Amino acid sequence: MKMILGTVQFGLNYGINNIHGKVSLQDSFKILECAFNNGVEILDSAESYGNAHEVIGMFHVENPNKIFRIITKLPNEINHDIFEKVDEYLNELCVTQLETLMFHSYKSYNENIGNIESLKKLKSQNKIKSIGVSVYTNEEIEDVILNKDIDIIQLPFNLFDNINLRNDVLEKAKSKGKIIHTRSALLQGLFFKDNKDSNEIVQNLKNELTLLSEISKRDNASIAELALSYCLVQKKIDNILVGVDSVDQLVLNLKSMNYKLKQKSIESINTIKVENIDLLNPSLWK
Repeated sequence: MKMILGTVQFGLNYGINNIHGKVSLQDSFKILECAFNNGVEILDSAESYGNAHEVIGMFHVENPNKIFRIITKLPNEINHDIFEKVDEYLNELCVTQLETLMFHSYKSYNENIGNIESLKKLKSQNKIKSIGVSVYTNEEIEDVILNKDIDIIQLPFNLFDNINLRNDVLEKAKSKGKIIHTRSALLQGLFFKDNKDSNEIVQNLKNELTLLSEISKRDNASIAELALSYCLVQKKIDNILVGVDSVDQLVLNLKSMNYKLKQKSIESINTIKVENIDLLNPSLWK
Protein backbone atom coordinates (compact mmCIF):
# COMPACT_ATOMS: atom_id res chain seq x y z
CA MET A 1 0.00 0.00 0.00
CA LYS A 2 1.60 3.27 -1.15
CA MET A 3 -0.79 5.43 0.86
CA ILE A 4 0.35 7.11 4.07
CA LEU A 5 -2.48 8.52 6.18
CA GLY A 6 -1.97 12.09 7.39
CA THR A 7 -3.19 12.92 10.88
CA VAL A 8 -3.12 16.72 11.05
CA GLN A 9 -6.94 16.75 11.03
CA PHE A 10 -6.95 14.71 14.26
CA GLY A 11 -5.36 17.60 16.13
CA LEU A 12 -6.16 20.79 14.20
CA ASN A 13 -8.69 22.50 11.94
CA TYR A 14 -6.99 22.04 8.58
CA GLY A 15 -7.67 22.30 4.85
CA ILE A 16 -9.17 24.86 2.48
CA ASN A 17 -12.12 22.54 1.80
CA ASN A 18 -12.60 21.21 5.34
CA ILE A 19 -16.00 22.40 6.56
CA HIS A 20 -16.13 20.13 9.63
CA GLY A 21 -13.05 21.33 11.51
CA LYS A 22 -10.95 19.13 13.78
CA VAL A 23 -12.01 15.47 13.71
CA SER A 24 -13.50 14.17 16.99
CA LEU A 25 -11.69 11.47 18.96
CA GLN A 26 -14.42 8.94 18.15
CA ASP A 27 -14.26 9.70 14.43
CA SER A 28 -10.46 9.67 14.48
CA PHE A 29 -10.60 6.14 15.90
CA LYS A 30 -13.05 5.10 13.17
CA ILE A 31 -10.72 6.49 10.49
CA LEU A 32 -7.71 4.68 11.99
CA GLU A 33 -9.66 1.42 12.26
CA CYS A 34 -10.78 1.66 8.63
CA ALA A 35 -7.29 2.58 7.44
CA PHE A 36 -5.63 -0.33 9.24
CA ASN A 37 -8.26 -2.80 8.03
CA ASN A 38 -7.65 -1.64 4.45
CA GLY A 39 -3.90 -2.13 4.47
CA VAL A 40 -2.66 1.34 5.40
CA GLU A 41 0.41 0.76 7.56
CA ILE A 42 1.97 4.21 8.02
CA LEU A 43 0.71 7.41 9.65
CA ASP A 44 2.21 10.86 9.22
CA SER A 45 2.09 13.17 12.22
CA ALA A 46 4.00 15.99 13.93
CA GLU A 47 4.44 17.60 17.32
CA SER A 48 2.80 20.72 15.88
CA TYR A 49 -0.41 18.86 14.92
CA GLY A 50 -2.20 19.66 18.18
CA ASN A 51 -2.95 16.48 20.12
CA ALA A 52 -2.63 14.12 17.12
CA HIS A 53 0.15 12.13 18.85
CA GLU A 54 -2.08 11.49 21.84
CA VAL A 55 -4.99 10.42 19.63
CA ILE A 56 -2.79 7.86 17.87
CA GLY A 57 -1.39 6.67 21.20
CA MET A 58 -4.88 6.18 22.65
CA PHE A 59 -5.89 4.19 19.57
CA HIS A 60 -2.83 1.95 19.99
CA VAL A 61 -3.64 1.36 23.68
CA GLU A 62 -7.21 0.36 22.81
CA ASN A 63 -6.13 -1.67 19.76
CA PRO A 64 -2.85 -3.42 20.64
CA ASN A 65 -3.15 -5.63 17.54
CA LYS A 66 -3.42 -2.60 15.25
CA ILE A 67 -0.16 -0.72 15.64
CA PHE A 68 0.82 1.70 12.88
CA ARG A 69 4.30 2.69 11.78
CA ILE A 70 4.68 6.40 12.56
CA ILE A 71 6.39 9.24 10.74
CA THR A 72 6.58 12.35 12.88
CA LYS A 73 8.29 15.71 12.69
CA LEU A 74 10.38 17.74 15.05
CA PRO A 75 9.26 21.32 15.73
CA ASN A 76 10.87 24.07 13.66
CA GLU A 77 12.73 25.22 16.77
CA ILE A 78 14.34 22.35 18.67
CA ASN A 79 14.86 23.64 22.20
CA HIS A 80 14.93 20.31 24.01
CA ASP A 81 17.34 17.41 24.28
CA ILE A 82 16.60 15.37 21.18
CA PHE A 83 16.92 12.03 22.98
CA GLU A 84 14.33 13.12 25.55
CA LYS A 85 12.14 14.45 22.73
CA VAL A 86 12.15 11.10 20.92
CA ASP A 87 11.36 9.22 24.13
CA GLU A 88 8.46 11.64 24.65
CA TYR A 89 7.15 10.90 21.14
CA LEU A 90 7.45 7.14 21.64
CA ASN A 91 5.50 7.40 24.90
CA GLU A 92 2.79 9.61 23.39
CA LEU A 93 2.38 7.38 20.34
CA CYS A 94 2.69 4.11 22.31
CA VAL A 95 5.23 2.62 19.90
CA THR A 96 8.77 1.31 20.41
CA GLN A 97 10.24 2.82 17.24
CA LEU A 98 9.52 5.76 14.93
CA GLU A 99 9.36 4.80 11.26
CA THR A 100 10.85 8.19 10.39
CA LEU A 101 11.80 11.31 12.31
CA MET A 102 11.71 14.37 10.08
CA PHE A 103 12.80 17.95 10.22
CA HIS A 104 9.51 19.77 9.68
CA SER A 105 10.98 22.22 7.19
CA TYR A 106 14.12 23.03 5.28
CA LYS A 107 14.68 25.97 7.64
CA SER A 108 14.52 23.64 10.63
CA TYR A 109 16.88 21.21 8.87
CA ASN A 110 19.41 23.98 8.21
CA GLU A 111 19.24 25.47 11.68
CA ASN A 112 19.43 22.10 13.47
CA ILE A 113 21.84 20.21 11.22
CA GLY A 114 24.03 19.70 14.29
CA ASN A 115 21.48 17.19 15.58
CA ILE A 116 22.20 14.75 12.74
CA GLU A 117 24.79 12.83 14.80
CA SER A 118 22.24 12.43 17.60
CA LEU A 119 19.65 11.18 15.09
CA LYS A 120 22.18 8.66 13.75
CA LYS A 121 22.72 7.44 17.30
CA LEU A 122 18.96 7.10 17.76
CA LYS A 123 18.93 5.01 14.58
CA SER A 124 21.63 2.76 16.02
CA GLN A 125 19.47 2.36 19.14
CA ASN A 126 16.51 1.37 16.92
CA LYS A 127 14.43 4.22 18.28
CA ILE A 128 14.08 5.68 14.81
CA LYS A 129 14.32 3.79 11.53
CA SER A 130 14.92 6.68 9.11
CA ILE A 131 15.82 10.37 9.04
CA GLY A 132 13.87 12.70 6.79
CA VAL A 133 13.24 16.29 5.78
CA SER A 134 10.00 17.93 4.65
CA VAL A 135 10.70 20.46 1.89
CA TYR A 136 8.83 22.72 -0.56
CA THR A 137 11.08 24.00 -3.34
CA ASN A 138 13.32 22.32 -5.89
CA GLU A 139 16.26 24.30 -4.51
CA GLU A 140 15.66 22.84 -1.05
CA ILE A 141 15.38 19.33 -2.51
CA GLU A 142 18.64 19.77 -4.46
CA ASP A 143 20.49 20.68 -1.26
CA VAL A 144 18.99 17.93 0.93
CA ILE A 145 19.82 15.29 -1.71
CA LEU A 146 23.51 15.94 -1.05
CA ASN A 147 23.29 14.84 2.59
CA LYS A 148 24.01 11.09 2.73
CA ASP A 149 22.45 10.85 6.20
CA ILE A 150 18.99 11.86 4.96
CA ASP A 151 17.01 8.77 4.00
CA ILE A 152 13.62 10.25 3.10
CA ILE A 153 12.53 13.45 1.40
CA GLN A 154 8.91 14.55 1.70
CA LEU A 155 7.84 17.02 -0.98
CA PRO A 156 4.69 18.39 -2.60
CA PHE A 157 3.40 16.69 -5.74
CA ASN A 158 0.00 16.86 -7.37
CA LEU A 159 -1.95 17.69 -10.53
CA PHE A 160 -0.63 21.28 -10.52
CA ASP A 161 2.67 20.79 -8.67
CA ASN A 162 3.36 18.13 -11.25
CA ILE A 163 6.02 16.33 -13.26
CA ASN A 164 6.53 19.55 -15.22
CA LEU A 165 7.93 21.14 -12.07
CA ARG A 166 9.42 18.15 -10.24
CA ASN A 167 10.76 15.64 -12.78
CA ASP A 168 14.43 16.68 -12.73
CA VAL A 169 14.76 16.79 -8.93
CA LEU A 170 12.92 13.49 -8.56
CA GLU A 171 15.44 11.94 -10.98
CA LYS A 172 18.35 13.33 -8.97
CA ALA A 173 16.89 12.23 -5.64
CA LYS A 174 16.33 8.66 -6.84
CA SER A 175 19.85 8.55 -8.30
CA LYS A 176 21.12 9.25 -4.77
CA GLY A 177 18.98 6.44 -3.33
CA LYS A 178 16.51 8.69 -1.52
CA ILE A 179 13.02 7.46 -0.62
CA ILE A 180 10.41 9.92 -1.89
CA HIS A 181 7.20 10.66 -0.02
CA THR A 182 4.83 13.17 -1.57
CA ARG A 183 2.18 15.26 0.13
CA SER A 184 -0.52 17.70 -1.03
CA ALA A 185 -1.95 15.12 -3.46
CA LEU A 186 -5.31 16.87 -3.16
CA LEU A 187 -3.78 20.32 -2.47
CA GLN A 188 -5.76 20.58 0.79
CA GLY A 189 -8.98 20.00 -1.13
CA LEU A 190 -8.44 22.89 -3.55
CA PHE A 191 -9.12 20.62 -6.55
CA PHE A 192 -12.69 20.08 -5.33
CA LYS A 193 -13.48 23.80 -5.28
CA ASP A 194 -15.84 25.19 -7.91
CA ASN A 195 -13.91 27.44 -10.28
CA LYS A 196 -16.52 30.15 -9.67
CA ASP A 197 -15.66 30.22 -5.96
CA SER A 198 -14.62 33.71 -4.81
CA ASN A 199 -11.56 32.35 -2.96
CA GLU A 200 -8.49 34.23 -4.22
CA ILE A 201 -6.40 31.08 -4.74
CA VAL A 202 -9.24 29.46 -6.67
CA GLN A 203 -9.58 32.51 -8.92
CA ASN A 204 -5.83 32.63 -9.57
CA LEU A 205 -5.94 28.97 -10.63
CA LYS A 206 -9.28 29.16 -12.41
CA ASN A 207 -7.94 28.08 -15.82
CA GLU A 208 -6.18 25.06 -14.37
CA LEU A 209 -9.24 24.04 -12.35
CA THR A 210 -11.37 24.36 -15.47
CA LEU A 211 -9.02 22.04 -17.36
CA LEU A 212 -9.27 19.47 -14.55
CA SER A 213 -13.04 19.66 -14.70
CA GLU A 214 -12.91 19.05 -18.46
CA ILE A 215 -10.62 16.02 -18.07
CA SER A 216 -12.87 14.67 -15.30
CA LYS A 217 -15.97 14.93 -17.48
CA ARG A 218 -14.24 13.51 -20.57
CA ASP A 219 -12.97 10.46 -18.69
CA ASN A 220 -16.04 10.08 -16.46
CA ALA A 221 -13.60 10.14 -13.54
CA SER A 222 -13.84 11.94 -10.22
CA ILE A 223 -11.32 14.63 -9.28
CA ALA A 224 -10.08 12.36 -6.47
CA GLU A 225 -9.47 9.56 -8.98
CA LEU A 226 -7.50 11.89 -11.24
CA ALA A 227 -5.50 13.37 -8.36
CA LEU A 228 -4.53 10.17 -6.56
CA SER A 229 -3.96 8.02 -9.64
CA TYR A 230 -1.72 10.73 -11.14
CA CYS A 231 0.56 10.48 -8.11
CA LEU A 232 0.44 6.68 -8.12
CA VAL A 233 1.61 6.31 -11.73
CA GLN A 234 4.85 8.16 -10.96
CA LYS A 235 7.51 5.48 -10.64
CA LYS A 236 9.89 7.78 -8.75
CA ILE A 237 7.40 8.29 -5.92
CA ASP A 238 7.53 5.65 -3.17
CA ASN A 239 4.62 6.73 -0.95
CA ILE A 240 1.75 9.21 -1.12
CA LEU A 241 0.56 11.10 1.95
CA VAL A 242 -3.18 11.78 2.08
CA GLY A 243 -5.19 13.34 4.91
CA VAL A 244 -8.91 12.81 5.48
CA ASP A 245 -11.55 14.18 7.85
CA SER A 246 -14.06 11.30 7.73
CA VAL A 247 -14.31 7.57 7.16
CA ASP A 248 -16.33 8.21 4.00
CA GLN A 249 -13.55 10.37 2.62
CA LEU A 250 -10.97 7.68 3.43
CA VAL A 251 -13.06 4.99 1.71
CA LEU A 252 -13.46 7.25 -1.33
CA ASN A 253 -9.71 7.89 -1.48
CA LEU A 254 -8.87 4.21 -1.16
CA LYS A 255 -11.31 3.45 -3.98
CA SER A 256 -9.90 6.30 -6.08
CA MET A 257 -6.41 4.83 -5.79
CA ASN A 258 -7.59 1.83 -7.83
CA TYR A 259 -8.55 4.02 -10.77
CA LYS A 260 -6.43 3.52 -13.91
CA LEU A 261 -5.55 6.91 -15.35
CA LYS A 262 -5.65 7.11 -19.13
CA GLN A 263 -2.40 8.00 -20.93
CA LYS A 264 -4.18 10.84 -22.72
CA SER A 265 -5.12 12.31 -19.36
CA ILE A 266 -1.57 11.99 -18.03
CA GLU A 267 -0.36 13.93 -21.06
CA SER A 268 -3.03 16.61 -20.54
CA ILE A 269 -2.12 16.99 -16.85
CA ASN A 270 1.57 17.19 -17.75
CA THR A 271 0.83 20.29 -19.86
CA ILE A 272 -0.34 22.20 -16.77
CA LYS A 273 2.31 24.70 -15.80
CA VAL A 274 1.49 27.13 -12.99
CA GLU A 275 3.73 30.17 -13.44
CA ASN A 276 3.34 31.54 -9.90
CA ILE A 277 4.47 28.52 -7.87
CA ASP A 278 3.66 30.35 -4.60
CA LEU A 279 0.03 29.52 -5.40
CA LEU A 280 0.92 25.86 -4.89
CA ASN A 281 2.28 26.36 -1.37
CA PRO A 282 -0.55 26.21 1.22
CA SER A 283 1.71 27.71 3.88
CA LEU A 284 1.62 30.95 1.86
CA TRP A 285 -2.16 31.02 1.47
CA LYS A 286 -3.95 33.76 3.41
